[in-house]
Amino acid sequence: MKENDFSNLRAEFDEFVRGKCDTGSCETNSDSDSEEEPVPGFVDELSDKLLAPFHCGAYLSRLDIKRVAEAIDESIPIKERKRMIKALFRHTTTKSYLRSAFDEFNRHFGGRILIYQELAEAFPSSKVFFDENIDKIRKTQKILDQIVMDFEEIAPTDEPMMM
Repeated sequence: MKENDFSNLRAEFDEFVRGKCDTGSCETNSDSDSEEEPVPGFVDELSDKLLAPFHCGAYLSRLDIKRVAEAIDESIPIKERKRMIKALFRHTTTKSYLRSAFDEFNRHFGGRILIYQELAEAFPSSKVFFDENIDKIRKTQKILDQIVMDFEEIAPTDEPMMM
């Protein structure tokens, strides 16, 4: 085959596909999350609040969520942010786990507050906007604390249908 001759490329590709997927049920590269695992009730609302800067005052990127997970010794794949939050809290059974995760989020929020305060000093005419975001962050931190206080631990041996 010449360097610029692509006429047989399609035939070679089709042959390769037939050789690898001879059963007819070739696996596609889809996420294993297509069938959603159940998550605790607070996770959906929490992810809506945490992932919207309008509500929480700061943008949490995929990398931020990944860093939070690594800080509490969890391993989650980088995906859509909402799926990452669900994966992080999917198996939450203790207050200590929840507290450690929320403490890490609070560290990230604390960093954002420092950035906003620095920017407010540098740009006094925009101070109102930065103060508004700082207030939203502090409200979000209070919500996280309230979630931990209201959380009921689940023992691994408890039968969820018997509660």
